[in-house]
Amino acid sequence: RAPQWTHGGVVFAPKPRDYSQKVNAKVRRIALKSALSSKVADSELIVFDALNIEAPKTKEMVKVLKAVEAEKALIVLPDKDETVERAAANIPGVKTTQVGTLNTYEVLKYKKLILTKDSVAKIEEVYV
Repeated sequence: RAPQWTHGGVVFAPKPRDYSQKVNAKVRRIALKSALSSKVADSELIVFDALNIEAPKTKEMVKVLKAVEAEKALIVLPDKDETVERAAANIPGVKTTQVGTLNTYEVLKYKKLILTKDSVAKIEEVYV
């Protein structure tokens, strides 16, 4: 079992470590505010009155995205909306999320940010 013998152990074997770092809630909130303001400054924020799609069809969502010229977009919904989520599920480069699960990485990752008025109200209520 000694490391110098055949079939022995490894002297400095790799040990499982946790390299994750804790980020304070205030810093996370400031980062999200900064990401949202950069989207507004770059004109990459699109606000709809309501995102109503008649049926959960990908074609309809593609038409909506082409109308606003958004190939790679993050759609932020105020609540769970099955029709919008199913319509956008098969489009590459498009993701739907809810206001409660919004994070800075996803806001910066996608080129356009699509919100509804209800989403904006919830974001202002929660994060501002």
